[in-house]
Amino acid sequence: MSDQSVILINLLKVKPGKQDALIALLKQNTDAVIRTLPGWKTTRLIAAKDGASVVIYSEWENPAAVEAMRSDPRMTAYFPEIIELASLDSVMGSAVLSESR
Repeated sequence: MSDQSVILINLLKVKPGKQDALIALLKQNTDAVIRTLPGWKTTRLIAAKDGASVVIYSEWENPAAVEAMRSDPRMTAYFPEIIELASLDSVMGSAVLSESR
């Protein structure tokens, strides 16, 4: 799997009334840090209509790129701000089916 593209899904459970602030922070982080990192392919932010969560869907070249992102000092600088707004659960895997119309 180390040579395969990977998908990272982060589910953030947002504190009440904080979804807009979290999205703004995540957009800033994506523009300033994520898009500059080696191995990054794409990121999507998905906001729940009820304001209770945000999903970050991102694709990376390989698991090593994800690990490098997680330990990058510019990235870790954002963690305390993110944790102030939401809790985080993360899943890394690969696509096994992709269909569209």
